Amino acid sequence: MKFYLFQYLMMLLLHAGYTIFADNKKISIATDIGHMTNTIINHIDGSEFLLLESNYDPEILKYTRYPFNLKNRIASPIGHLPNQAAGKTINYLINSGLKKAILGHLSKESNFPELAYQTVMNELISNGTNTDNFYLSVASRTIPRKYSTNIIYKL
Repeated sequence: MKFYLFQYLMMLLLHAGYTIFADNKKISIATDIGHMTNTIINHIDGSEFLLLESNYDPEILKYTRYPFNLKNRIASPIGHLPNQAAGKTINYLINSGLKKAILGHLSKESNFPELAYQTVMNELISNGTNTDNFYLSVASRTIPRKYSTNIIYKL
């Protein structure tokens, strides 16, 4: 097994993701990424499994109790990845062998598991992506190492 930490500089802040290789298979983890970059795509491309941040919905974020400056940071390139960007990323990666994805790091204030899932699904459907051999689920926000019991879906 080989374990790689990939780092990327974003707005003078260093972020990290992980890629693991074992038995000719690749899995990746990417959270707190703000926005998708070519550097991140290059590291996670070819993964069979991906844990990807799907942190917020922009419309819900507008109406949270967060202060204005926090809302702006969340939605900025140094913030978090919105649901639609997660969907676009997954859509791209399915064409390079992605078989399973878990949406994670969902905000309790500006997202819902069902909304994150549906937004990604809508992105896949609107692009005519073949999901016959793809599995999508949403990680629990409250129970470490467990999937949300009522939000595991098979496409």
